[in-house]
Amino acid sequence: MTLAVTVASLPVVEASRTIELQDVSAGYDGVPVLRDVDLTVRAGELLALVGPNGAGKSTLLKVVAGLLPPMRGRVRVLGARAGEESGRVAYLPQAESLRWDYPLLVEDVVLMGRIAKLGVGRRAAAADREDARAALARVDARDLAQRPIAALSGGQRQRVLLARTLVAGPDVLLLDEPATGVDPTTEEQLMRVLEQLAAEGKTVVVSTHDLAGVMAHFPRVVSLNGRIVADGTTAVLRDDRILRETYGGHRPGGPQLYGDEHHA
Repeated sequence: MTLAVTVASLPVVEASRTIELQDVSAGYDGVPVLRDVDLTVRAGELLALVGPNGAGKSTLLKVVAGLLPPMRGRVRVLGARAGEESGRVAYLPQAESLRWDYPLLVEDVVLMGRIAKLGVGRRAAAADREDARAALARVDARDLAQRPIAALSGGQRQRVLLARTLVAGPDVLLLDEPATGVDPTTEEQLMRVLEQLAAEGKTVVVSTHDLAGVMAHFPRVVSLNGRIVADGTTAVLRDDRILRETYGGHRPGGPQLYGDEHHA
């Protein structure tokens, strides 16, 4: 049973349901990773998915993005079946799953986010390139536009990937560990951008292991371990029962932010 912690009291404005999962199970080669998932996310929400490795965070994002068909259940995104509104949904995979040895400039990588809108055979126009530079500026990386992507640091690459996501102009952003390997300053910059996007009415769902960052920035938390253990405010991360069910009886590492009523 999902522990629904204060989710009903979340300060979410009435808006269309951009993501809806009903009784969804999903996995690979016939083996489920996620079971019995019910989840609704509205426009303007900034939501964190937390849980241990193998908990199903990436799987859930792929299902919503339409990249992985569910084994069972119903998935609707922006009122259509998952994958049918792909031009309005941006999915950013984990950085380690990407190749960085292509001989491309940063600006060209960002322009890849425009492929669906450019159409087959149409070259990027001056306006497209200016939009790419504007997206880079938004993540404080405009000065990187003419640098080879292979020459960037981990933090710089993450900013470029987010810019590639932004230039597509999506209504839904699905980000898998976007702050992995970045320094604290870059992480704060990325989080400010995500908060701004949510304030503009975008739906932003982020998988993360950084519970301190979740406490600082995310109004809503979904805790996963093969299923939804809890769905609520950051109170989810202060409940020992939820942490035990999520992390198998072992508290996650990091700052002491997870006290409950028995721990001040």
